[in-house]
Amino acid sequence: MKNLKEVIGIDVSKKTIDATLYHSKEHSVFSNDGKGYAELIKWVDSQLAPESYFFCFENTGSYSLKLSVFLSSKRLVYVEESPMRIKRSTGLTREKTDKLDSYMIARFGWVYREELVPSEIKPKVFQELGRLLALRDQLVRDRTGLKSTLKEQRHLLSSPSTDTCCKALQRCIRHMDKQVLGIEKRMRELLKTDGLLYRNYRLLRSVKGVGLILGCQLLCHTGNFMKFDNWRRFSSYCGIAPFEHSSGSSIRRRKQSHYIGDRKMKALLSMAAVSAIQSDQELKNYYHRKLGEGKDKMIALNNVRNKILARSFAVIKRGTPFVNVAATTY
Repeated sequence: MKNLKEVIGIDVSKKTIDATLYHSKEHSVFSNDGKGYAELIKWVDSQLAPESYFFCFENTGSYSLKLSVFLSSKRLVYVEESPMRIKRSTGLTREKTDKLDSYMIARFGWVYREELVPSEIKPKVFQELGRLLALRDQLVRDRTGLKSTLKEQRHLLSSPSTDTCCKALQRCIRHMDKQVLGIEKRMRELLKTDGLLYRNYRLLRSVKGVGLILGCQLLCHTGNFMKFDNWRRFSSYCGIAPFEHSSGSSIRRRKQSHYIGDRKMKALLSMAAVSAIQSDQELKNYYHRKLGEGKDKMIALNNVRNKILARSFAVIKRGTPFVNVAATTY
């Protein structure tokens, strides 16, 4: 990356993309589709020598996915970076426009070009699995809302309209139940299409507290355990790793997790920890031992979350299922 002479910052929106060359500050707008991407490459090649530049843009989900697929197909170097990291690198800014955003993205790419690593498109199995997980999460939230509405309706006075509303809500909930089960079935089928992916999934399921959803999320976020060297790095990514907070001789706070992290993974690991405490005697004893040491309940629960991550990475590294030694001694 450090040998490249120019960076093109791209601000991606739903319908258009704004592109800016960092050094010349040339700016242009293209449509966010195949035709616009072809025009973008033609515009860049008219001003820069081939293989002397790279693209930099924010990861904006489905909006930036099409662009990354196109650049990968053309074998062009690009970096798809976290929006938060780019935003925190811009410093104090009073104005916000798509043109200015594309320039600040280009500036970020140029300043950190020696640290950045070229991005690669996710394999199709992970793209499909990610879409299924997102849709299931949306359906579960909607189903929870319908269940809450049904509960409120049942508290009303009995009447023909109330009975009709309750029946309609119950039909919707049953339909969503079938859709969620169908999505989970498709997820299992998708895992079986990749031998290594399915092997790692089966290993994860041997860990107490890790079910279908958490196992799939772990596989997606870690790239089948290829993106993170160890569980501590992934714990930091999730936002459950404690960090020291001190300055001089006056500020001495206890270690605590940073608020920046993947909230979805943090929530899933919390539910897994609660389940594991109830079903795993070793983790239950560990949790109560931490409480006995005077630790807060959430700190003890966070310790269990990290234990689950450590076990998950361990079974993948060893290639053998988890064996609860404490359970085998009874």
